[in-house]
Amino acid sequence: MILDVPTLLVVSIFVTAVLGLLLIFAWIQDRSIQALGWWGAAYLVGGLSAGMLSLQQFISSSHLIDFASALLFVACGMSWNGARAFDGKSVRPFAMFAGAIIWLVSCQIPGFADSSIGRIVVSSLIISNYTLFTAFELWSGRSERLNSRWPAVIVITLHGVVFPSQVPLTMVLPGDRIAATLTNGWIATLAIESLLYSIAAAFILLEMAKERTERVHKEAALIDPLTGVHNRRAITEFAKQILSREVRPTKPMAIFMFDIDKFKSINDRFGHPVGDKVIKLLAVTAKKTLRQTDVFGRLGGEEFAAFLGNTDEKGAVIVAERVRLAFIEAAKVVDGTEIGATVSIGVTFTTNYRDEVDALLSRADEALYEAKNSGRNRVMIRSEQNLQVSAASIVPDLAAETAQPALTSH
Repeated sequence: MILDVPTLLVVSIFVTAVLGLLLIFAWIQDRSIQALGWWGAAYLVGGLSAGMLSLQQFISSSHLIDFASALLFVACGMSWNGARAFDGKSVRPFAMFAGAIIWLVSCQIPGFADSSIGRIVVSSLIISNYTLFTAFELWSGRSERLNSRWPAVIVITLHGVVFPSQVPLTMVLPGDRIAATLTNGWIATLAIESLLYSIAAAFILLEMAKERTERVHKEAALIDPLTGVHNRRAITEFAKQILSREVRPTKPMAIFMFDIDKFKSINDRFGHPVGDKVIKLLAVTAKKTLRQTDVFGRLGGEEFAAFLGNTDEKGAVIVAERVRLAFIEAAKVVDGTEIGATVSIGVTFTTNYRDEVDALLSRADEALYEAKNSGRNRVMIRSEQNLQVSAASIVPDLAAETAQPALTSH
Protein backbone atom coordinates (compact mmCIF):
# COMPACT_ATOMS: atom_id res chain seq x y z
CA MET A 1 0.00 0.00 0.00
CA ILE A 2 1.37 3.42 -0.98
CA LEU A 3 1.14 6.03 1.79
CA ASP A 4 0.72 9.56 0.52
CA VAL A 5 2.78 11.95 2.68
CA PRO A 6 0.99 15.18 1.63
CA THR A 7 -2.37 13.62 2.48
CA LEU A 8 -1.06 12.51 5.86
CA LEU A 9 0.19 16.05 6.48
CA VAL A 10 -3.25 17.49 5.76
CA VAL A 11 -4.88 14.98 8.09
CA SER A 12 -2.30 15.76 10.77
CA ILE A 13 -2.99 19.48 10.46
CA PHE A 14 -6.70 19.11 11.12
CA VAL A 15 -6.35 16.46 13.84
CA THR A 16 -3.66 18.41 15.68
CA ALA A 17 -5.66 21.63 15.48
CA VAL A 18 -8.78 19.93 16.84
CA LEU A 19 -6.84 18.33 19.67
CA GLY A 20 -5.21 21.66 20.49
CA LEU A 21 -8.58 23.39 20.65
CA LEU A 22 -9.92 20.57 22.82
CA LEU A 23 -7.06 21.01 25.30
CA ILE A 24 -7.47 24.79 25.29
CA PHE A 25 -11.20 24.41 25.93
CA ALA A 26 -10.46 22.04 28.84
CA TRP A 27 -8.03 24.63 30.25
CA ILE A 28 -10.66 27.39 29.98
CA GLN A 29 -13.03 25.15 31.95
CA ASP A 30 -10.45 24.55 34.67
CA ARG A 31 -7.80 27.29 34.88
CA SER A 32 -6.23 25.62 37.93
CA ILE A 33 -4.39 23.19 35.62
CA GLN A 34 -2.15 25.50 33.58
CA ALA A 35 -0.53 22.53 31.87
CA LEU A 36 -3.64 22.10 29.71
CA GLY A 37 -3.06 25.57 28.28
CA TRP A 38 0.57 24.77 27.52
CA TRP A 39 -0.31 21.47 25.86
CA GLY A 40 -3.16 23.01 23.89
CA ALA A 41 -0.91 25.80 22.62
CA ALA A 42 1.77 23.24 21.76
CA TYR A 43 -0.70 21.29 19.61
CA LEU A 44 -1.81 24.45 17.81
CA VAL A 45 1.79 25.50 17.12
CA GLY A 46 2.54 21.97 15.94
CA GLY A 47 -0.46 22.11 13.62
CA LEU A 48 0.75 25.43 12.23
CA SER A 49 4.16 23.86 11.62
CA ALA A 50 2.57 20.95 9.74
CA GLY A 51 0.52 23.40 7.70
CA MET A 52 3.62 25.32 6.67
CA LEU A 53 5.44 22.12 5.78
CA SER A 54 2.54 21.09 3.54
CA LEU A 55 3.06 24.27 1.51
CA GLN A 56 6.48 23.14 0.30
CA GLN A 57 4.82 21.35 -2.63
CA PHE A 58 3.52 24.74 -3.80
CA ILE A 59 6.25 27.08 -2.54
CA SER A 60 9.84 26.03 -3.04
CA SER A 61 11.58 27.82 -0.18
CA SER A 62 14.20 26.40 2.15
CA HIS A 63 13.54 29.25 4.59
CA LEU A 64 9.88 28.21 4.87
CA ILE A 65 10.86 24.62 5.72
CA ASP A 66 13.50 25.76 8.21
CA PHE A 67 11.07 28.08 9.97
CA ALA A 68 8.30 25.44 10.01
CA SER A 69 10.72 22.95 11.55
CA ALA A 70 11.73 25.52 14.17
CA LEU A 71 8.05 25.97 15.09
CA LEU A 72 7.74 22.21 15.54
CA PHE A 73 10.65 22.25 17.98
CA VAL A 74 9.04 25.13 19.88
CA ALA A 75 5.87 23.03 20.15
CA CYS A 76 7.91 20.20 21.63
CA GLY A 77 9.44 22.63 24.11
CA MET A 78 5.98 23.88 25.07
CA SER A 79 4.84 20.30 25.75
CA TRP A 80 7.85 19.83 28.00
CA ASN A 81 7.05 23.06 29.88
CA GLY A 82 3.47 21.83 30.18
CA ALA A 83 4.70 18.69 31.91
CA ARG A 84 6.71 20.85 34.31
CA ALA A 85 3.72 23.09 34.98
CA PHE A 86 1.51 20.05 35.62
CA ASP A 87 3.59 19.14 38.66
CA GLY A 88 3.98 22.71 39.90
CA LYS A 89 7.48 23.35 38.56
CA SER A 90 8.52 26.64 37.01
CA VAL A 91 8.48 26.92 33.23
CA ARG A 92 11.72 27.60 31.37
CA PRO A 93 11.18 29.86 28.35
CA PHE A 94 14.79 29.79 27.13
CA ALA A 95 14.92 25.99 27.18
CA MET A 96 11.61 25.95 25.29
CA PHE A 97 13.23 27.84 22.39
CA ALA A 98 16.61 26.13 22.67
CA GLY A 99 15.81 23.46 20.06
CA ALA A 100 14.56 26.03 17.57
CA ILE A 101 17.64 28.19 18.13
CA ILE A 102 19.98 25.22 17.61
CA TRP A 103 18.13 24.36 14.40
CA LEU A 104 18.15 27.87 12.96
CA VAL A 105 21.84 28.32 13.80
CA SER A 106 22.64 24.97 12.18
CA CYS A 107 20.80 26.05 9.05
CA GLN A 108 23.29 28.89 8.66
CA ILE A 109 26.21 26.45 8.48
CA PRO A 110 27.39 25.97 4.86
CA GLY A 111 26.39 22.56 3.56
CA PHE A 112 23.89 21.77 6.31
CA ALA A 113 20.88 22.78 4.23
CA ASP A 114 21.89 20.30 1.50
CA SER A 115 22.76 17.48 3.91
CA SER A 116 19.82 15.08 4.29
CA ILE A 117 21.67 13.12 6.94
CA GLY A 118 22.59 16.19 8.96
CA ARG A 119 19.06 17.60 8.92
CA ILE A 120 17.50 14.27 9.87
CA VAL A 121 19.95 13.67 12.69
CA VAL A 122 19.60 17.14 14.22
CA SER A 123 15.81 17.34 13.94
CA SER A 124 15.31 13.80 15.24
CA LEU A 125 17.56 14.38 18.25
CA ILE A 126 15.85 17.67 19.13
CA ILE A 127 12.37 16.12 19.03
CA SER A 128 13.50 12.97 20.82
CA ASN A 129 15.20 14.89 23.63
CA TYR A 130 12.21 17.15 24.25
CA THR A 131 9.91 14.12 24.23
CA LEU A 132 12.02 12.10 26.64
CA PHE A 133 12.42 15.11 28.94
CA THR A 134 8.63 15.47 28.93
CA ALA A 135 8.26 11.82 29.95
CA PHE A 136 10.86 12.33 32.68
CA GLU A 137 9.03 15.34 34.10
CA LEU A 138 5.79 13.36 34.35
CA TRP A 139 7.65 10.40 35.87
CA SER A 140 9.33 12.63 38.47
CA GLY A 141 5.88 13.63 39.78
CA ARG A 142 4.88 10.01 40.42
CA SER A 143 4.44 10.67 44.16
CA GLU A 144 1.03 12.01 43.18
CA ARG A 145 -0.81 8.78 42.55
CA LEU A 146 -2.66 9.26 39.27
CA ASN A 147 -3.60 6.06 37.43
CA SER A 148 -3.23 7.79 34.06
CA ARG A 149 0.28 9.08 34.79
CA TRP A 150 2.03 5.81 33.94
CA PRO A 151 0.30 5.34 30.54
CA ALA A 152 1.32 8.93 29.74
CA VAL A 153 4.95 8.23 30.67
CA ILE A 154 5.01 5.00 28.64
CA VAL A 155 3.38 6.44 25.51
CA ILE A 156 5.57 9.56 25.50
CA THR A 157 8.74 7.54 26.15
CA LEU A 158 7.97 5.15 23.31
CA HIS A 159 7.52 8.07 20.93
CA GLY A 160 10.80 9.56 22.09
CA VAL A 161 12.54 6.26 21.37
CA VAL A 162 10.80 5.46 18.07
CA PHE A 163 11.12 8.87 16.41
CA PRO A 164 14.94 8.94 16.08
CA SER A 165 14.92 5.43 14.58
CA GLN A 166 15.29 7.09 11.16
CA VAL A 167 18.80 8.17 12.12
CA PRO A 168 20.49 4.74 11.80
CA LEU A 169 18.59 4.21 8.55
CA THR A 170 20.29 7.23 7.03
CA MET A 171 23.65 5.81 8.06
CA VAL A 172 23.27 2.55 6.14
CA LEU A 173 21.61 3.80 2.94
CA PRO A 174 23.61 5.21 0.05
CA GLY A 175 23.24 8.94 -0.34
CA ASP A 176 21.14 8.72 -3.51
CA ARG A 177 18.63 6.38 -1.87
CA ILE A 178 18.03 8.31 1.34
CA ALA A 179 15.57 10.82 -0.07
CA ALA A 180 13.66 8.20 -2.08
CA THR A 181 13.38 5.77 0.81
CA LEU A 182 12.31 8.40 3.30
CA THR A 183 9.84 9.98 0.90
CA ASN A 184 8.21 6.74 -0.21
CA GLY A 185 7.95 4.87 3.03
CA TRP A 186 9.74 5.85 6.18
CA ILE A 187 8.50 9.44 6.45
CA ALA A 188 4.95 8.21 5.87
CA THR A 189 5.35 5.58 8.58
CA LEU A 190 6.71 8.17 11.01
CA ALA A 191 3.86 10.51 10.07
CA ILE A 192 1.30 7.84 10.99
CA GLU A 193 3.15 7.04 14.22
CA SER A 194 3.30 10.73 15.13
CA LEU A 195 -0.39 11.18 14.35
CA LEU A 196 -1.41 8.21 16.49
CA TYR A 197 0.92 9.44 19.25
CA SER A 198 -0.63 12.92 19.15
CA ILE A 199 -4.13 11.50 19.51
CA ALA A 200 -3.20 9.07 22.30
CA ALA A 201 -1.12 11.63 24.21
CA ALA A 202 -3.84 14.30 24.06
CA PHE A 203 -6.51 12.02 25.52
CA ILE A 204 -4.18 10.61 28.18
CA LEU A 205 -3.17 14.13 29.22
CA LEU A 206 -6.83 15.11 29.41
CA GLU A 207 -7.48 12.08 31.57
CA MET A 208 -4.60 13.05 33.87
CA ALA A 209 -6.08 16.52 34.31
CA LYS A 210 -9.55 15.09 34.91
CA GLU A 211 -8.22 12.59 37.44
CA ARG A 212 -6.36 15.32 39.34
CA THR A 213 -9.46 17.54 39.43
CA GLU A 214 -11.58 14.70 40.78
CA ARG A 215 -8.96 13.91 43.41
CA VAL A 216 -8.73 17.55 44.51
CA HIS A 217 -12.50 17.82 44.78
CA LYS A 218 -12.68 14.56 46.72
CA GLU A 219 -9.99 15.68 49.14
CA ALA A 220 -11.67 19.07 49.55
CA ALA A 221 -14.88 17.29 50.51
CA LEU A 222 -12.98 15.59 53.34
CA ILE A 223 -11.18 18.66 54.72
CA ASP A 224 -12.43 21.16 57.28
CA PRO A 225 -11.92 24.57 55.63
CA LEU A 226 -11.09 26.44 58.86
CA THR A 227 -8.40 24.16 60.30
CA GLY A 228 -7.26 22.13 57.30
CA VAL A 229 -7.74 18.83 59.19
CA HIS A 230 -10.24 16.08 58.39
CA ASN A 231 -13.94 16.81 58.73
CA ARG A 232 -16.57 14.51 60.25
CA ARG A 233 -17.10 12.59 57.02
CA ALA A 234 -13.38 11.90 56.62
CA ILE A 235 -13.00 10.88 60.27
CA THR A 236 -15.80 8.35 59.88
CA GLU A 237 -14.42 6.89 56.64
CA PHE A 238 -10.82 6.55 57.84
CA ALA A 239 -11.82 5.29 61.29
CA LYS A 240 -13.80 2.48 59.66
CA GLN A 241 -10.68 1.48 57.75
CA ILE A 242 -8.60 1.35 60.93
CA LEU A 243 -11.29 -0.66 62.70
CA SER A 244 -11.50 -3.31 59.98
CA ARG A 245 -7.77 -3.47 59.27
CA GLU A 246 -5.98 -3.02 62.59
CA VAL A 247 -8.21 -3.54 65.64
CA ARG A 248 -7.80 -6.92 67.33
CA PRO A 249 -8.11 -8.11 70.97
CA THR A 250 -4.36 -7.63 71.35
CA LYS A 251 -4.32 -4.32 69.43
CA PRO A 252 -6.80 -1.89 70.97
CA MET A 253 -7.82 1.41 69.44
CA ALA A 254 -8.23 4.58 71.49
CA ILE A 255 -10.88 7.16 70.66
CA PHE A 256 -10.52 10.79 71.79
CA MET A 257 -13.09 13.58 71.98
CA PHE A 258 -11.75 17.13 72.48
CA ASP A 259 -13.81 20.16 73.43
CA ILE A 260 -12.51 23.68 74.14
CA ASP A 261 -13.71 24.78 77.57
CA LYS A 262 -16.10 27.76 77.78
CA PHE A 263 -15.70 28.45 74.10
CA LYS A 264 -18.87 30.52 73.86
CA SER A 265 -17.43 32.84 76.49
CA ILE A 266 -14.23 33.20 74.43
CA ASN A 267 -16.27 34.19 71.39
CA ASP A 268 -18.40 36.63 73.39
CA ARG A 269 -15.43 38.30 75.10
CA PHE A 270 -12.86 38.40 72.31
CA GLY A 271 -14.85 37.98 69.10
CA HIS A 272 -15.24 35.22 66.55
CA PRO A 273 -11.90 35.84 64.75
CA VAL A 274 -10.06 35.11 68.01
CA GLY A 275 -12.34 32.13 68.62
CA ASP A 276 -11.43 30.75 65.19
CA LYS A 277 -7.73 31.14 66.01
CA VAL A 278 -8.21 29.23 69.26
CA ILE A 279 -9.87 26.41 67.29
CA LYS A 280 -6.93 26.39 64.87
CA LEU A 281 -4.50 26.28 67.81
CA LEU A 282 -6.12 23.13 69.14
CA ALA A 283 -5.94 21.52 65.69
CA VAL A 284 -2.25 22.39 65.32
CA THR A 285 -1.41 21.28 68.87
CA ALA A 286 -3.13 17.92 68.54
CA LYS A 287 -1.60 17.23 65.12
CA LYS A 288 1.89 17.88 66.50
CA THR A 289 1.35 15.40 69.33
CA LEU A 290 -0.45 12.64 67.45
CA ARG A 291 1.21 10.26 65.01
CA GLN A 292 0.81 10.70 61.26
CA THR A 293 -1.06 7.41 61.12
CA ASP A 294 -3.65 8.57 63.67
CA VAL A 295 -6.98 9.82 62.35
CA PHE A 296 -7.72 13.32 63.65
CA GLY A 297 -10.27 15.89 62.63
CA ARG A 298 -12.93 18.42 63.52
CA LEU A 299 -16.45 17.22 64.16
CA GLY A 300 -17.87 20.74 64.17
CA GLY A 301 -17.76 23.90 66.27
CA GLU A 302 -15.05 23.52 68.90
CA GLU A 303 -15.23 19.70 68.98
CA PHE A 304 -12.52 17.42 67.60
CA ALA A 305 -12.02 13.65 67.56
CA ALA A 306 -9.11 11.27 67.08
CA PHE A 307 -8.73 7.53 66.49
CA LEU A 308 -5.41 6.02 67.57
CA GLY A 309 -4.66 2.51 66.39
CA ASN A 310 -2.63 0.07 68.49
CA THR A 311 -2.90 2.26 71.60
CA ASP A 312 -3.59 0.93 75.11
CA GLU A 313 -5.06 2.83 78.06
CA LYS A 314 -1.76 4.03 79.46
CA GLY A 315 -0.49 5.27 76.10
CA ALA A 316 -3.79 7.01 75.38
CA VAL A 317 -3.82 8.83 78.71
CA ILE A 318 -0.24 10.04 78.23
CA VAL A 319 -0.99 11.36 74.74
CA ALA A 320 -4.22 13.03 75.85
CA GLU A 321 -2.42 14.74 78.74
CA ARG A 322 0.32 15.97 76.43
CA VAL A 323 -2.27 17.51 74.13
CA ARG A 324 -4.05 19.13 77.08
CA LEU A 325 -0.87 20.62 78.55
CA ALA A 326 0.49 21.76 75.18
CA PHE A 327 -2.80 23.51 74.40
CA ILE A 328 -2.77 25.33 77.74
CA GLU A 329 0.64 26.71 76.86
CA ALA A 330 -0.25 27.58 73.25
CA ALA A 331 -3.55 29.28 74.13
CA LYS A 332 -2.33 31.45 76.99
CA VAL A 333 -1.96 34.45 74.68
CA VAL A 334 -3.54 34.81 71.24
CA ASP A 335 -2.76 37.85 69.09
CA GLY A 336 -1.35 39.66 72.09
CA THR A 337 -4.48 39.05 74.17
CA GLU A 338 -4.44 36.84 77.25
CA ILE A 339 -7.01 34.13 76.55
CA GLY A 340 -6.08 31.24 78.84
CA ALA A 341 -8.12 28.66 76.93
CA THR A 342 -8.19 25.03 78.10
CA VAL A 343 -9.49 21.77 76.67
CA SER A 344 -11.35 18.80 78.12
CA ILE A 345 -10.74 15.35 76.66
CA GLY A 346 -12.83 12.21 76.80
CA VAL A 347 -11.19 8.87 75.97
CA THR A 348 -12.53 5.39 75.30
CA PHE A 349 -11.23 2.17 73.74
CA THR A 350 -12.23 -0.82 71.67
CA THR A 351 -10.76 -4.19 70.77
CA ASN A 352 -13.76 -5.18 68.64
CA TYR A 353 -13.43 -4.38 64.94
CA ARG A 354 -17.21 -4.77 64.59
CA ASP A 355 -17.91 -1.68 66.69
CA GLU A 356 -19.63 1.21 64.96
CA VAL A 357 -17.75 4.52 64.68
CA ASP A 358 -20.75 6.54 65.86
CA ALA A 359 -21.13 4.32 68.94
CA LEU A 360 -17.45 4.77 69.82
CA LEU A 361 -17.70 8.54 69.42
CA SER A 362 -20.78 8.52 71.63
CA ARG A 363 -18.90 6.63 74.32
CA ALA A 364 -15.95 9.02 74.11
CA ASP A 365 -18.44 11.90 74.30
CA GLU A 366 -19.78 10.47 77.56
CA ALA A 367 -16.25 10.55 78.98
CA LEU A 368 -15.91 14.14 77.73
CA TYR A 369 -19.17 15.04 79.47
CA GLU A 370 -17.77 13.68 82.72
CA ALA A 371 -14.58 15.73 82.23
CA LYS A 372 -16.72 18.85 81.84
CA ASN A 373 -18.81 18.04 84.91
CA SER A 374 -15.70 17.32 86.96
CA GLY A 375 -14.32 20.82 86.51
CA ARG A 376 -13.06 20.92 82.89
CA ASN A 377 -9.42 21.05 81.73
CA ARG A 378 -8.88 17.36 82.38
CA VAL A 379 -8.86 13.90 80.81
CA MET A 380 -11.55 11.33 81.67
CA ILE A 381 -11.71 7.74 80.47
CA ARG A 382 -14.66 5.48 79.79
CA SER A 383 -13.42 1.91 79.59
CA GLU A 384 -14.48 -0.65 77.02
CA GLN A 385 -16.73 -2.08 79.74
CA ASN A 386 -18.39 1.37 79.93
CA LEU A 387 -16.88 2.18 83.34
CA GLN A 388 -15.81 5.71 84.22
CA VAL A 389 -12.10 5.93 85.13
CA SER A 390 -9.87 8.87 85.98
CA ALA A 391 -6.61 9.41 84.12
CA ALA A 392 -4.62 9.35 87.36
CA SER A 393 -5.91 5.86 88.22
CA ILE A 394 -4.45 4.49 84.97
CA VAL A 395 -1.16 6.41 85.12
CA PRO A 396 -0.43 7.26 88.78
CA ASP A 397 2.75 9.21 88.01
CA LEU A 398 1.11 11.18 85.22
CA ALA A 399 3.27 14.30 85.47
CA ALA A 400 6.49 12.30 85.05
CA GLU A 401 5.10 10.26 82.15
CA THR A 402 3.90 13.29 80.16
CA ALA A 403 7.34 14.87 80.53
CA GLN A 404 8.98 11.91 78.75
CA PRO A 405 9.63 11.93 74.96
CA ALA A 406 6.64 10.97 72.83
CA LEU A 407 5.99 7.24 72.48
CA THR A 408 6.24 5.97 68.91
CA SER A 409 3.39 3.50 69.44
CA HIS A 410 1.59 5.24 72.33
